[in-house]
Amino acid sequence: MQRRSLLLAALAFPGCSQKSKLPELGSIPPFEFTNQRGTAFASSQLKGKVWVADFFFTNCPGPCPRMANQLKRVQQETADLKQLHLVSITVDPDRDTASALESYAQRFGALPERWTFLTGRKDLIKNLMSESFYLGFADSMQEHSTRFVLVDQQMKIRGFYDSFAKDSIDKLIEDIRDLHDRS
Repeated sequence: MQRRSLLLAALAFPGCSQKSKLPELGSIPPFEFTNQRGTAFASSQLKGKVWVADFFFTNCPGPCPRMANQLKRVQQETADLKQLHLVSITVDPDRDTASALESYAQRFGALPERWTFLTGRKDLIKNLMSESFYLGFADSMQEHSTRFVLVDQQMKIRGFYDSFAKDSIDKLIEDIRDLHDRS
């Protein structure tokens, strides 16, 4: 119950956290999917890193390209942070094969050592999105959240960021730097 209250407070007041005092809003359990190169990618590869996750699909005509451009900005503005990783997980694994993800990654200038695109079983993705990242789902997987999720080195969720809010990406970058500096 307390975790839910913290989550609701963070969603209602995304700028309320103070530097170095980001709330712990949940934990990400182990997962394994396939990356854009067609190889297995396990969440254990993210342990010890600050990372940002989002959910998208490659043939999205709406918010997904904008979200990818926002993450490209994060990638560029945090180039000095070697322990930061970006993770984009498709909500349309039937279409988004490894090769489709690779093309999408190239389209947005994703550096594979810093930004991973994942696909896998739809039921596992849906469960991860709704039960672990608290991003819910609608009747269609393509109706996904446009929030970014900040995760710390211990796999704890530390913040949610609206990809369309004016100052949200600046706040995300500030919080990434704060977590990264504490490692």
